Amino acid sequence: MRYFTPLNKGEKILMQMAGEELKTLTMDHHGLVAATCKDLGIAERINQRIGKMDERRRVSTGKSVIAMILNGLGFTNRRLYLTHQFFATKPVDRLLDEDIVASDITDSTLGHALDEIASYGSSKLFAEIAFEIAIENNLLGNLNHLDTTSISVHGEYDVKEEPAVIELRHGHSKDHRPDLKQAVLSLVVNGPSAIPLFMEPLNGNNSDNNSFHETIKKVNACKKEIDLDKNFKWVADSALYSEDKLLKQNDYLWLTRVPETLKEAKNLTTKPEEDIEWNDLGSGYKVSAFISHYGGMEQRWLLVYSAQAYLREKKTLESKLKKKDSELEKILWHLGNEIFDCEKDARTALKKVEAKYGLYVIKGEIVPIMKYAQKGKPKAGEKKIITGFKIECRRERNEAEVNKLLNSKGRFILATNDMDAKNFSDQQMLSDYKAQQNVESGFRFLKDPWFMLDSIFLQSPKRIEALMMVMTLCLMVYNIAQYKLRQALAIKNETLPNQLDKEVKNPTMRWVFQIMEGISIVQFYQDNFVKPIKEVMTNLTAIRKKIIVLFGETACRMYGLLIQKNMTEILGM
Repeated sequence: MRYFTPLNKGEKILMQMAGEELKTLTMDHHGLVAATCKDLGIAERINQRIGKMDERRRVSTGKSVIAMILNGLGFTNRRLYLTHQFFATKPVDRLLDEDIVASDITDSTLGHALDEIASYGSSKLFAEIAFEIAIENNLLGNLNHLDTTSISVHGEYDVKEEPAVIELRHGHSKDHRPDLKQAVLSLVVNGPSAIPLFMEPLNGNNSDNNSFHETIKKVNACKKEIDLDKNFKWVADSALYSEDKLLKQNDYLWLTRVPETLKEAKNLTTKPEEDIEWNDLGSGYKVSAFISHYGGMEQRWLLVYSAQAYLREKKTLESKLKKKDSELEKILWHLGNEIFDCEKDARTALKKVEAKYGLYVIKGEIVPIMKYAQKGKPKAGEKKIITGFKIECRRERNEAEVNKLLNSKGRFILATNDMDAKNFSDQQMLSDYKAQQNVESGFRFLKDPWFMLDSIFLQSPKRIEALMMVMTLCLMVYNIAQYKLRQALAIKNETLPNQLDKEVKNPTMRWVFQIMEGISIVQFYQDNFVKPIKEVMTNLTAIRKKIIVLFGETACRMYGLLIQKNMTEILGM
């Protein structure tokens, strides 16, 4: 690989000579992504499993996947079929390390790659690669965090083809797009880097109550296949907690949230404050431990109170009550102006309103409507008769019920079958569950509008399965790159400036990508434009060089930096 050097005076003059042309290619942060992919050996691992490709294709399946990862982490909001446009201004041979050009990366090439991934098994391929990378890079932890999200799709998908793993259906949309069909992505993340260890495309009408347990079985099967002697503790939300599945077997440790619909849980979360013996953990958290035998299994329950959650939920409740105030006022106004034929009908209508608004005390009085039988001036001695009934009512908040509801705000219950409270403390129990945000942040990353997995336009369910696998690889590359960078900063006792120009040891990769914007390669051509006679990397500032060096030898080569043992020599300090 060529190293880049500044132009000398003669070369600057050469630029102006007739017959010579310049070409500028955008490097930006793409070299960091490509270097991470190369260090992880993603392309080689894929090609090793997919096998020999069609000789007519110039780009291997593995390199096609790297191209999609570069496009996905390019944050350009460019559709998959326009990938060749993305690479038209990029140093393709440098990023993909192959003798190919942008026009080789066609939608047909990428489509064939997705088909091969689907034929091999998207979930199977990802798991094999992820476990290898996690083990080789010492990224495997003891906790597996499991969750699912929905991915909206566009199109009817009536194409008759070989059966796919998933069926695109309408279901509970976490995207709030019930009008669209969807697929569901099941994701398991693990370890200090939050590496995605397992992914699985599921039917659009998937139920977490069933799929969580199936996913755990599949991951444990993968573990047996590679003869991995490691016991994972599974962490998931309340969909994992079920009497007929989770509590019927004990072959793995679990930590989950207890559904508040259970009577035992509801009684605990609404328990009066003075009847609970709290243990203050600091940072706005306090807990109280209990032993439960729900479902016939002895387990530890931890009632958790979060001051932050309480304030948030209290504010939400007050906002809802204000809307209910206005809503109920209108309903009672209309109710007060309605005429009923009998007293029973009036009472029935009033009870319906009372049942719907349990947080209010509605005091209603049934009043008969007295009128003369005929219109006009009443006759002497004529008495009024009852012509109907109306309701005179007023309302006020049921403060006792509101306070009871407020009492449960900020509270939730965690449960585990790990009964070793000495080695798995209450505080560790809460900390491990809070780490569930790692998988949730992964979903936020995947569904970022700039990342384009919030809605899919491919016209084949099989290719959607494969694309979901590729996009999860994007998440893997991003998370590992961020973890490795932070590790390097800690080891070298270095920092990087954040968005506020404050030196930090934990920058996000999204911000690092922005710092790298502006790096380009200037190529000098003569005559046939086949190969450049010289290349120069521009805009390599000190901070950008520092980032490249922190990423290691492969990144240095990618950006043409001379590899030095001493970082200060590279940075010119």
